[in-house]
Amino acid sequence: MICLVRHGETDWNKLGKVQGSTDIPLNERGIRQAQATRDFLAGSDFDLIVASPMKRARKTADILNEALQLPLVEMEGFVERGFGEAEGLTRAEREAKYPSWDFPGMESWEDLVERVMLALQEVNAKYGDKKVLLVCHGAVISAILSTISNGEIDTENTHLVNACLSNIQFIEEKWKVHDYNLSEHLANI
Repeated sequence: MICLVRHGETDWNKLGKVQGSTDIPLNERGIRQAQATRDFLAGSDFDLIVASPMKRARKTADILNEALQLPLVEMEGFVERGFGEAEGLTRAEREAKYPSWDFPGMESWEDLVERVMLALQEVNAKYGDKKVLLVCHGAVISAILSTISNGEIDTENTHLVNACLSNIQFIEEKWKVHDYNLSEHLANI
């Protein structure tokens, strides 16, 4: 079982700016979201945390680990999708500058899916008998959920909120989504 955790909010999330590979830290609300997630997960029976090494994901993982005290492994395969020249731009700025949404320097969807699914296979190969918390990013989680659900859970219709939880499992030789975008634990943030 793997619980996918999106990192807490950053100032760029709040402003609607694309972060991508730009390494933006959590803001105060993001820290509170991570703390609420920590409190929600306290006492759970996870064995390991795997995290993107980017500041916003690693800080979220560190906050979760205050209660869980688990081994923590960073994996580059779960860094956020690079959005090239769109990074730092708001939606309105992106639409004005790149109406076709073809951002120079952006990691392709196909490359993103290949990268994150290889990393997910690595986690399953190394820790398949463990319950894993995987702390990473919106586009990474979207790629995983979309791939596993054969496009049923897609990026156009599903906005993954900061610090949401999604649960997946590798059973009978295939990945299955149990639930996704769970955010009840954030109701008071």
